[in-house]
Amino acid sequence: MSTAAPQNVADLLLHAARQHPDSGIRYCLGGSVAEYRDQNYAELLDDALRLLGTLRAQGMRAQDKVVLILEEPQDFLTAFWAAVLGGFVPCPVVPLRGDPDRWAAQLAHVDRLLDHPLVVTSEALAVELPPMERLLTLSSDLPAEVPPATPCTARPQDPAVLMLTSASTGAAKAVVLSHANLLASMAGKNETHRLTAADTTLNWVSFDHVAALLECHLLPLSTGSRQLHVAAPIVLGEPLEFLRLIARHGVTMSFAPNFLLGLLNAAAPRLSRTGEHLDLSPVRQIISGGEAVVRTTAEAFLDAYAPHGLARDALWPAFGMTETCAGSIYSRVALPDVDRGREFAGLGTPITGVHIRIADPDDRALPPGQVGELQLSGPVITPGYYNNEQATQDAFTADGWLRSGDLGRIDEGRLALVGRSKDSVIVNGVNYFSHDLESVLETLEGVAGSYCAAFPVRPEGSDTEQLVVAFHPEVPDGDDAALHRVLTAVRAGVVGHWGFRPALVLPLPKDAFPKTSLGKIQRALMRDRLASGAYDAARRAVAELSTRMLGHHITPEGPAEQAVAEVYAELFGIEPGAVGATANFFDLGGTSLDILRLCSRLAERFGGARPEVVSVLKAPTVRALAAGLTERELPGPAEYDPLVPLHTGGTRTPLFCVHPGVGEVLVFVGLAQYFVGDRPFYALRARGFGAGEKPFVTFDEMVDCYTRAIRDRQPQGPYAVAGYSFGAAVAFEIAKRLTSQGERVDFVGSFNLPPHIKYRMEELDFAETAVNLAFFLGLIDKRQSLELPARLRGLPVDEQLARLLDVASPQRLASLQLDEEKFGNWAELADSLTDLGRGYEPSGKVPSVSVFCATPLRGTKEDWVRDELRRWDEYATGPNRYIDVPGEHYTLMGPRHVAAFQGILRRELDRALEEADGAAAERAARRPQDSQ
Repeated sequence: MSTAAPQNVADLLLHAARQHPDSGIRYCLGGSVAEYRDQNYAELLDDALRLLGTLRAQGMRAQDKVVLILEEPQDFLTAFWAAVLGGFVPCPVVPLRGDPDRWAAQLAHVDRLLDHPLVVTSEALAVELPPMERLLTLSSDLPAEVPPATPCTARPQDPAVLMLTSASTGAAKAVVLSHANLLASMAGKNETHRLTAADTTLNWVSFDHVAALLECHLLPLSTGSRQLHVAAPIVLGEPLEFLRLIARHGVTMSFAPNFLLGLLNAAAPRLSRTGEHLDLSPVRQIISGGEAVVRTTAEAFLDAYAPHGLARDALWPAFGMTETCAGSIYSRVALPDVDRGREFAGLGTPITGVHIRIADPDDRALPPGQVGELQLSGPVITPGYYNNEQATQDAFTADGWLRSGDLGRIDEGRLALVGRSKDSVIVNGVNYFSHDLESVLETLEGVAGSYCAAFPVRPEGSDTEQLVVAFHPEVPDGDDAALHRVLTAVRAGVVGHWGFRPALVLPLPKDAFPKTSLGKIQRALMRDRLASGAYDAARRAVAELSTRMLGHHITPEGPAEQAVAEVYAELFGIEPGAVGATANFFDLGGTSLDILRLCSRLAERFGGARPEVVSVLKAPTVRALAAGLTERELPGPAEYDPLVPLHTGGTRTPLFCVHPGVGEVLVFVGLAQYFVGDRPFYALRARGFGAGEKPFVTFDEMVDCYTRAIRDRQPQGPYAVAGYSFGAAVAFEIAKRLTSQGERVDFVGSFNLPPHIKYRMEELDFAETAVNLAFFLGLIDKRQSLELPARLRGLPVDEQLARLLDVASPQRLASLQLDEEKFGNWAELADSLTDLGRGYEPSGKVPSVSVFCATPLRGTKEDWVRDELRRWDEYATGPNRYIDVPGEHYTLMGPRHVAAFQGILRRELDRALEEADGAAAERAARRPQDSQ
């Protein structure tokens, strides 16, 4: 039996399949109590060799590139090894769901960069991909029986894998990691890790991250260890699942960035309250990398879980980059004892073969204790970036050392990082590039081009870096409402693009942006100025503006109000004590997803069942919500009121928006934030969600109910009404009712639906309505939404619901607080609204309709506008307006597009109301003349 040293990465799998036939991979299908699927290394090899035959049938040859867009770990690993065994070069790409424009731009860049590679994906993701020149879909494109292919023998210097530097930018670089790089990395890592076939590792990070692929897959495979893989939402949705999985499966090594340690610290009291015990004694090391390890966070983590058997020396701070094959420097000494008095834990010493130095701006080595740039050399270092010679040159010094971009020093032989010289932000272990976000924010209305800077700060003791965005606002002096809208748009832009909130948004004058002679903003200097207090006046001004726009601060009274205020502060990253009793959840920036997080946090704080979403919708202030929680009976469901006040401030004409076909109004939450200080924003919610509520019986009953509710809230016109999708027809009918009652209706808006809805409604039976609801809620993917109706149709309703939820995402169901009964009730309500639409025939006219045109569910936007939306012309006495908006039908008001959509909507709304006021004034001026 050969024990020769591996010559390429393929040898690692071949050796594991021969030498460790009883070891392999365990794919967790859910959390710690869920089922799992085992695959030994021999089975992985066989599956990969069979797929290799299919890849070669596509005309693939050695060194051809293969882009892997695969979310399921088993699919990914099979395709990855098929590529490696064939001598191809795989490149993992993370899908950007819900943002087709951005995804298309990224894939177009990758296609050009990698010389038109073959793209391998799943059936579910293939439906959402833009047209691809070379595409292989697993399952549907695979022959039933393919004989195993013969592996190719790659050379050590050949590229083994390409890793993209950033999934959020269209200018991502592809890091080349050769077979020799990876083999040297595995050998060096394991001199530190000391894994054997008796070990079990746990990974919850997606494979586009280098640590997941190398540290958590290749390393345990190279040692014959068993490895466990679970989807990231399992751990991020409930951090304790990380430890429960460790306990259940006897995990000895895993990976936890500092932000996850912080989440686990916050979750520890729940274990104490419930008395749940986890056996963590098998854990030998938890690697903590991706971001700086805060000493106090690490110490608290070790203290909190010591009663569960976690060893005092189990946490290993580490440093690595994609360019260094992930972890290349580890601290194996007991933390935090060696780091007393320091904010951040030391990072230890490099693995065998890796050398480090601290260098000055001229790349000259500095003595121990002095701060400079960390630079590295050794066999694990990338040879460069694929098809990007300039980036390769910029990444290395003249004498061949890799520039890390991190500032550090070496104390007693151990590396400590103190900052970063490159323009990036690391939040929750993910590296984001400043220019990427800035280019997006500069497209927002009110943000001056070339005067936007995104840079990191790290308050002492924080579990992760925080983002600051500074920009110059282009708004009239003294226009508080306009400035508040731009601040809201910037925050929403960050959430939509990067998925988290900035800690601070600063509107600054142009002269506050220091620039180089070439016009580049000096972000590091701005960061230093912020720390020195130079922007304190701007911070106070933003706080004062918020107070003026959202109401004066009233100190919370009693423990319940104080608890709710603290939860609000935690959710929005606000200083404790800054949230007053009258603070409104939506005015603070709450989104539909935040409502779900809020309900969970409140249940934890108050020790009861999670409040219903409608409770927050109807009682969004700290005081009102606290009162309901204290009484254990939140306001709302006792008497049906269709109006949900998402924002009540402002003196201009209110806007009333009617729900889409699912009946719920959460889709309007993000939009309403932009009307603070401008005009009230009300949403109309369908009847049937509350206990004992019966859905509407007729379309006219629904319209009459909504019209009465609007007049109860606003007794006289002028009125402004709009509807999203199904709601557009309802808004049209409301406008006709109000006009017939002698009132002015100055704005009627349709958000992407024609007046004739019955044809679409007649296509929808219960099966398709329930499936569409599941897709709208994110329970299933697009492929499933297309395939499931035919499978469910004809079954009893109860069985349809059961089968639908069997394939739904359990994490998403949990986050939405949905079970079969609740989802079934919602589906029946949506079906009842669909039934009302089946009998609806538009008639009559309104003066004008403003039609907002997004990409339709089917076909092109051009055909959609010409053949369907233009039919509104039949139902208006004057000219209609057709306004193009970004996004698709389901995403036009989502996080990615809401900032753009709100600007378009507000301009159109302002125009319509001002023109109507002008016309009314002209009519009034003519009346005296007409009577003479």
